Amino acid sequence: MTPPAGTGITRTKNMVLRLDPALAERLAAVAEVEGRSVSEVAREAITALVEARRKDQRFRRLLEDNLARHQRLLDLLREDHLGEDQLQDAQP
Repeated sequence: MTPPAGTGITRTKNMVLRLDPALAERLAAVAEVEGRSVSEVAREAITALVEARRKDQRFRRLLEDNLARHQRLLDLLREDHLGEDQLQDAQP
C-alpha cells in the first residue's frame, strides 16, 4: 500500500543484513558519533556502492556478459519448448 501523497512517509523494504560482529560495532560507532541510525548509515553506504557500480565500466561489462548468458539460456529453453509443442502436435 502506497502512503498518501504529501504525508512525508516513504516506502522502504525491510532486509536482513548479516555483518561480521566487528564491522557491526564499527557501523554502530559511526552512527552514534554522527547522531544517526545504523539503518541510515548503512543506506548511505549501500547507495554509494550502487552508484559507484553504475559508473564502473568493468561492472557494466560483467552485467552485459550475464545478460548475454541468460539470453542464451532463455533461447535454449524456448527451443526445447518449441520441440515439445511440435511433438505434441504430431501425436494422434
